[in-house]
Order: sequence, then structure tokens, then C-alpha cells
Amino acid sequence: MSDTPLKFRSIWISDIHLGTAGCQADYLLDFLKHVDADHLYLVGDIIDGWALKRSWFWNQSHNDVIQKVLRKARKGTQVTYIPGNHDEGARQFLGLMFGDIRIADEVIHTTADGRRFLVLHGDRFDGVVQCARWLAIVGDRLYGITLRLNHWFNRARARLGLGYWSLSQYLKHKVKTAVNFVSDFEEAVAAEARARGVDGVICGHIHKAEMREIGGVVYCNDGDWVESLTALVELANGELKIVTWQKYYAEQAAQIAELVTPSPVFQGVTPA
Repeated sequence: MSDTPLKFRSIWISDIHLGTAGCQADYLLDFLKHVDADHLYLVGDIIDGWALKRSWFWNQSHNDVIQKVLRKARKGTQVTYIPGNHDEGARQFLGLMFGDIRIADEVIHTTADGRRFLVLHGDRFDGVVQCARWLAIVGDRLYGITLRLNHWFNRARARLGLGYWSLSQYLKHKVKTAVNFVSDFEEAVAAEARARGVDGVICGHIHKAEMREIGGVVYCNDGDWVESLTALVELANGELKIVTWQKYYAEQAAQIAELVTPSPVFQGVTPA
């Protein structure tokens, strides 16, 4: 991949869950290294406070993600941080600036083609989080177990030369109740955008990247950096697209492997 950054007008990322073993920080760092934008929106669940309260997990790549974002802010990218439910502690600082980063509960983003989008995390539309917090915490712990299984499963896949695959995402797409929950969530968030009189909504929270029209408004979910490794980006003309970074990461990793792996001829093996 070229060292020239991919230039976007705006980027939305969410549900990074720094502080958990499931966070795919290396993929995110690679993404941040190869992109640039005028606006960067951190749409909640950036640091997983729930997980860190249970047990401490933090490695250098998690530090590197934060440093990379701060560096982009210092160099002129307008960074807006919208806390979610896992990093809800940051909501006490709404309206303030953290260095060069603005902290807000929600914002209205106007695209280059004049469309107005409500940007928020989305947990307020999750009935489990709002009405039964204890159930959400139990579910979060079960989810954490699934992610740990996923970690070892993908280590085995890597040894076989296979790419990243999310067990938790697969299960969510197969379980009927989970599918129904996602659909209900999307409908509720779209209804809020319609009631606000905006053209669309951009959110995170449910770890399912999606972009479609619902009832006359554009619903966009930027996905996550635990399961789908996705971001929502705005092109210079205002067009919105979902980017799945694993494809680019795998391409780059293959190029590096070719450079560092000795040619078979030097190992006494004649290439086919």
C-alpha cells in the first residue's frame, strides 16, 4: 500500500473498546496511519470502562491509538469525542475540550453536499442498557468470554495463513433475538433522526456496520474495531461509504511478508 494517506473529508469510528483483549488495536493503528481527514468523530465506547473496572488490561498498542488520535488533533484534524455507555464517565465533561478534542453528547454534521446528520453513540435507544443495566452488564461479560475464545481461535487461523474472522459477529447474525434487536435499534434511531428533521443519523453501539434508508432518512452505523473492523467515511463530494480495513491490512501484510521472507531458492528449494 502507498505511504500517501487516503484523504477523506470526515471519518467516524466507534466501539474500539480499548482496555479489552478483544480490541483490534493493531488494525486500527494501521487504519489511522494510512488515512487523513478534516473531521474525525469518535462515536463512543472508545475506552471500555466497564471492563477496566473488572480487571486491568492495557498494552502498548492501546496507548499508541490514543497518541495517534491526539497527534492528528494537534496537526489540525477537528476531533470530536461522543462518549458511549462503556465510557460514560466522560459524559461529566460534556461541552469541554480535552486538549484539542471536543467532548459532546451529540452533534449535527453537515456533509459537503449539504445533508445534515445527527451523530450520537446510540445507547439511549438500547432498552436493555436503559431499563435493565444489570442484564446489560451480564451480557457484556458473556460477550467478553466470546471475544476471548475469538482471540485464541484467530491465533490458530493466523498460523494457517487465514484472515481475521469474528465468532461473536457470526453468532449475532445467526441468533434470531439478536437480529430482531438490531432491526428494532435501527428503526428507533432512524425515527429519532426523522423527528429531528435531519437527513440522516450516524451512530455505533451495536457493532454492525450498515448504511441504508429507513423511512426517508439515511441510517449509518460505523461498526466497530472488535468484530467488523470498519469505519464510515465521507468523500470530498459528500458521499458516505463504509470501509472495511481488514482488506487493506491483509494486503499490506502480504507485501511486507514478501520482503522479509527469504526466497525459496535460498532455502535449497526450487520454486514451482
